Amino acid sequence: MTETMIMDPADAALVIGAEGLLREFNTAGVLGPADVHAATAISRLAGEADDRVRLALALAVRAVRAGSVCIDLAEVHTTSFDTSEVTIDVSTLPWPEPGAWLAAVRASPMVSDGHDQPGGRPLRLAHGLLYLERYWLQEEEVRTEWLQREGGTPPEVDLARLTEALDRLFTGSGLPAGEPDQQRLAAAVAALRWVSVIAGGPGTGKTTTVARVLALLLDQPGSEHRPGRGLRIALAAPTGKAAARLEEAVRDATSRLPAGDRERLGDLGASTLHRLLGWLPGSRGRFRYHRGNHLPYDVIVVDETSMVSLTLMARLLEAVRPDARLVFVGDPDQLSSVEAGAVLADIAAAPGADDSALAEALGVLGPSDGQTPVHGVVRLSHTWRYGGAIDELAQAIRKSDPDAAIAVLRSGAPDVVFVESDLDRADPPGLEPLRDQVRSSGRVSHDAAAAGEFEQALRGLDQHRLLCAHRQGPFGVARWGAEAEHWLIEAFGSWAVPSEGTAGRRDRGAEWYPGRPLLITANDYELGLYNGDTGVVVTTPDGPRAAFARGAKPTVVSPVRLDAVQTVHAMTVHRAQGSQFSCVSFIVPPPDSPLLTRELLYTAVTRATDRVQVFGTVDAIRQAILHPANRASGLRPRLI
Repeated sequence: MTETMIMDPADAALVIGAEGLLREFNTAGVLGPADVHAATAISRLAGEADDRVRLALALAVRAVRAGSVCIDLAEVHTTSFDTSEVTIDVSTLPWPEPGAWLAAVRASPMVSDGHDQPGGRPLRLAHGLLYLERYWLQEEEVRTEWLQREGGTPPEVDLARLTEALDRLFTGSGLPAGEPDQQRLAAAVAALRWVSVIAGGPGTGKTTTVARVLALLLDQPGSEHRPGRGLRIALAAPTGKAAARLEEAVRDATSRLPAGDRERLGDLGASTLHRLLGWLPGSRGRFRYHRGNHLPYDVIVVDETSMVSLTLMARLLEAVRPDARLVFVGDPDQLSSVEAGAVLADIAAAPGADDSALAEALGVLGPSDGQTPVHGVVRLSHTWRYGGAIDELAQAIRKSDPDAAIAVLRSGAPDVVFVESDLDRADPPGLEPLRDQVRSSGRVSHDAAAAGEFEQALRGLDQHRLLCAHRQGPFGVARWGAEAEHWLIEAFGSWAVPSEGTAGRRDRGAEWYPGRPLLITANDYELGLYNGDTGVVVTTPDGPRAAFARGAKPTVVSPVRLDAVQTVHAMTVHRAQGSQFSCVSFIVPPPDSPLLTRELLYTAVTRATDRVQVFGTVDAIRQAILHPANRASGLRPRLI
């Protein structure tokens, strides 16, 4: 029977023709149409009639959509099943008895039972976890590649030369007396290992450390005397926007290096990981570079690694030569990839054995305070971007201490504002700090744009950013973007929004008004603009132009060349990841929002350099801090 889909009055997608447990879990909202259709089709092809096994398959499909790579059949009934709007109560559903369920799955022709069994089946049961076979293979690839790289013969390094370079590049760190220089330790580890991780929150000096790592490697004997070439370096990031920021940040950090190191390093470009690997259109996730055709680079630096999915990480690791260094950079506490997996968080928290060779080398290089990083992970903790209450709030969130976080929010500190308000109202009280910031930054940006001052208009744009967790609804970008636009019109008049033409249509000439904040919504490689880039419309003698921040000088283009662009008075926290603003205002969703997690709150708060404004309830703050994302995987316990 062919399944079709209808929408019930509660807008839950129901599959007509679904039967048994699939139907019950679909009706409850736990399974979506894609889960039901996949489980029904695959079970039919495999000749699997057991309702319990079909349910397990559907739940495995759903787990991937939700960001996990596997499920635990013994615990899945305790999992929080969320949609974009609500958390589903699953306590009354007819969950199979765990022991019998596991036995039925183990006996199914759809399942390869055991980590060492041949593949070729849709599901894999390994170490008590059920995977779609594809994701099991990817997790195994990441695990084995990582362990092989850290367990093999380490790179040849001139320790005396490395010590001299470390002393030169890390003199006068500016750290408080007695505080260990974690940047120096991270750089040393990156030089001594084939694979390493520079972890840390915003403003902890990760990119500065990257520039110094590259200077250390270029200073090593023989780096400039390889046959026919020097040391080949690649900088990459998951998105175009992140790659552009990495390129700018490394260029800025390089400019502060000693002259000799600066000259050796030169001017490096950065690309997306897909471009680095050579994405092949229509190839279903395969790339030009792979295990049989390795990337030609000697050193590869990947920034914003928290955004790298399991699939992309597997493709990258297989494409990198065994004798090339990999340096991953990122914040394990930030939001993870929108696709399945949380590889950086798993690696950063994974247990591991002591590395005696690394410990010995670090002892020769100078003070390491007895630290021997596990899996090459060094976490930078000293924050240079901000301090005071913002740093206290970020640390409390990261440590899962809601009482400490709420104490900071209520402390009255000038750099942290907390408005305890129920925002699910037409006109909630206490919005004056938000309204003032919207108008202040809007005025600065507009006046500079009207005067043709590109850099000042862009600085005004980054004075304040309004962030939301949701896209729609009372806590979403759509509502609060409209509120911001209304406040601007109310204060400054028609310049704050395009005028209406005849028949209620926008007048094309007025659409590009000075100070209009822009958001790019799709990559444009020809213009060098990427999904998530923000800019502003500026008046020039040649007509309106759109300016986007790019290194020393902004990129300026005619608005008629912009295809995928929209006005941005508010944006999601995901969109803002990796950016920074002088002031950030965050609209906290209600406590029952499935999107409200520790990682979301932490990411929102740490976008600010000078001031954070939080609007919501104490219950929502507490729920966020106590609710980590918890993406299921088997990588963390098995990376040993």
